[in-house]
Amino acid sequence: MKLLLLCFSIFFTTGIHADNWSMARGGPALRGLAVGKIADAYKLAWRFETGDAIKGGAAVVDGRVYTGSLDGHVYALDLATGENVWTFETGGGIESTPLVIDGVVYVGSGDANMYALAADAGKEKWRFACHDRIAGGVNMFRDAGALRLVFGSYDSNLYCVDANTGEKVWAYESGSYINGTPAVAENRVIAGGCDALVHIVDALTGKAVHMVNVKAYVAGSAGAADGTAYLGHYGNEFISIDLAEGEVGWRFKQRPFPFFASPAVGDDVVVFGGRDKLVHCVDRKTGKERWSFRAQGRVDSSPVICGGRVIAAADGGRLYILNLNDGTEVWGYDIGQPIQSSPAIVDGQIIIGADDGALYAFRPATEGKQ
Repeated sequence: MKLLLLCFSIFFTTGIHADNWSMARGGPALRGLAVGKIADAYKLAWRFETGDAIKGGAAVVDGRVYTGSLDGHVYALDLATGENVWTFETGGGIESTPLVIDGVVYVGSGDANMYALAADAGKEKWRFACHDRIAGGVNMFRDAGALRLVFGSYDSNLYCVDANTGEKVWAYESGSYINGTPAVAENRVIAGGCDALVHIVDALTGKAVHMVNVKAYVAGSAGAADGTAYLGHYGNEFISIDLAEGEVGWRFKQRPFPFFASPAVGDDVVVFGGRDKLVHCVDRKTGKERWSFRAQGRVDSSPVICGGRVIAAADGGRLYILNLNDGTEVWGYDIGQPIQSSPAIVDGQIIIGADDGALYAFRPATEGKQ
């Protein structure tokens, strides 16, 4: 049993590659970390238009970009050119960030279905029906070699599904909507809900381990590292939670504005955006603020840490690169429409969607700043 748990934990702490960003926040613990370097300036490489806003993040695997749109379609694009490779139509708007693994794209839709699509051509392999829409992304773990998917729904359930067959393994019922992507760490699934609880669930059995009452809606996702989860909520504070004890550690509360975005969890800091129009960086151990950066609009987009830089975006329509050490702006680009989608970082490239319905790809500029 100890060997099984050891292997289970190792699965979630390895496997992040510079040329892939296969799921929401870059990995199962949802830490929002990317490997490689970020340049001092970028240029727009391509722009792909969908029929409606892009709210979720993109997945990038083996030279292809996978994204959903509120127009109800899943798109596979060529990373080098932005050309459409295939399109799959669902019955509702898509906010979910896809998971791409073992040649399959898994994505939830507003039509209440979780879809499994062949990554090469977009052919449907199976679908799993919930009782209400799926807004968050899909996570994963392996149980004795079998790939499992975990995701939440507005039907108030957290689901675990066999990735090969689409059959339900377990369902955990919460008290209200589950909006964000569940995190997986320490053999646990961590999901906040609109029932004002953070649910810590055994990944193998689907049984509750802890329910932490934060007394406010949790709309975003937690990021987890070293036995601690970090998340914000609508009670205008950002917190840490000890996963073993199920208790709140520190609390960060500065202004009367809620937190929707998910954090980027670095080695010694946590970076997150707020509806106070600030990007905050706090000490991971104490929750004390190290710096804050004022953005153009509220920050519902979840930041990413890469190579000593923070990639962030805001409702004002601007994409930012900030110094991780002090929060100073290194580079920015005005898309001009609200950005709630979160960035995907692949081999120094930045992929992000916006409310104008377009997906943008940025590559390092050879000279100057934009």
